[in-house]
Amino acid sequence: MQFTLTDIWHHTGLFARCIIFALAIMSVSSLVVMAERIIVFRKTRKDSRNFAAKMGAILAKGDLQQAANTNMGKEIGHLGRVISSGLTAYRISPSDKDVAVESVARALERQAQREVQSLKRGLGVLATVGSTAPFVGLLGTTMGIVNAFQLMAAAGSGGLGTISAGIAEALITTAFGLLVAIPAVMAYNFLSGWVDARSVDISESSNEFLDVVARNLGGGSHAPQA
Repeated sequence: MQFTLTDIWHHTGLFARCIIFALAIMSVSSLVVMAERIIVFRKTRKDSRNFAAKMGAILAKGDLQQAANTNMGKEIGHLGRVISSGLTAYRISPSDKDVAVESVARALERQAQREVQSLKRGLGVLATVGSTAPFVGLLGTTMGIVNAFQLMAAAGSGGLGTISAGIAEALITTAFGLLVAIPAVMAYNFLSGWVDARSVDISESSNEFLDVVARNLGGGSHAPQA
C-alpha cells in the first residue's frame, strides 16, 4: 500500500467512508453559510451606508416630519430598517413628550434585536461544524484503530508493519475533521465579530436618533399624524 490519499481511500472501510462523507456534508454546509453571509453582509453594509448618508442630511436639519414622510425604498439595510421603525413610531406617537420618546425607544430596540438576530442567521451552523467536526473525525480514527488491532489479532502477528495501513486509514479521518473545522471556526469568529460591530453601530445610531427626537419634541414641533 502506498500512503497516498488515493490508496488510503481505496483501503478505507465502510465506516471510515461514512465518516468522510459526513465531514464532506458538514464542509459544504459551512462553505454555503460563509458565502451567503458574506454576500448578505456586504449588501446590507452598502445599503445602510447609503441610507445613513441620505437620512443623515435630513435629520441634521432637525426636520423629523420630513424624515418620517420620506420614502427611502426597500434597499435600506439593517440600519435603515431600525431608524425607519423609530420614524414610524414617532409619526404615530401621542403628543406627550415622555410617552412619545419611550414609544420610539421601544420601537428602535425591538427592531435592533430583530436585525441582530437576522445577521446571526446561519452562524450556528458554523459553530456546530467547528466544534463537532474534530470529534467526528476522531470517531473514525478510534474505530479505525480498533479495526487495525482486530486485523492484527486475526493475523496472529504484531509489529508496526502489520497495522500501519490500518493506522493510516484511521488517522486520515482526523485530518479531514480538522480541515473541515478550522475554516468553520475562523469564519465563525470573523462573522461574529462583524455582527457585534454592527450591533454597536445600530445602538449608537439609535441613541443619536433618539436624541434628535427628544430635542424635536422639546421644541414643541411634534405634530403626530394618524
